[in-house]
Amino acid sequence: MANEHYFSSSPESDLKLRTIHATIAGVERELVTSNGIFSPERIDAGTKVLLSNVPAPPPGGNLLDLGCGWGPMALTLALESPHATVWAVDVNERALDLVRANAEKLSIPNINAVLPADVPEDITFMSIWSNPPIRVGKNELHNILQTWLPRLELDADAWLVVQKNLGSDSLQRWMEATFPDNFSFTRAATNKGYRVLRARHHAVSE
Repeated sequence: MANEHYFSSSPESDLKLRTIHATIAGVERELVTSNGIFSPERIDAGTKVLLSNVPAPPPGGNLLDLGCGWGPMALTLALESPHATVWAVDVNERALDLVRANAEKLSIPNINAVLPADVPEDITFMSIWSNPPIRVGKNELHNILQTWLPRLELDADAWLVVQKNLGSDSLQRWMEATFPDNFSFTRAATNKGYRVLRARHHAVSE
């Protein structure tokens, strides 16, 4: 995958599909992944930490998996909240194709796997789950968070998992210094070298 990253919009390598088994929403399931995406062999460690430390998602409304990869978070959200609309967002079109394939494989009708620009601007989210692409660089990461966190509904939460040695604590400090006073940022969990950060959009400043 020379000169190719999981955050490439259109991976240039030839598609090589593979079947894996992974636990999604408490059940082991057969899923499809491929080369040219993030963590194609398994659910990555950071995502596992997030999934084991977030509360159940809201039962309805719009939910966002930001940087969805092949879809473990989006599939979990959709299975746990079948009456919600789950937006699986990624810049990697191959990853989005895999989310759609896995949703079809599991007979999940409530996932929209789309590029960031294809999410209607008036959509706001009851919850955001994200294993953000830290390796895109600070400026791009900050831009991603400044684009999507303000789209949280009032009194709603975003849950981010970030590796401690890749700057989770400095990212938390940046968010606290950058976002308005009606956002709060707390460390919800630490496990296996990862932090789970909770961002809350308060109805009034607290």
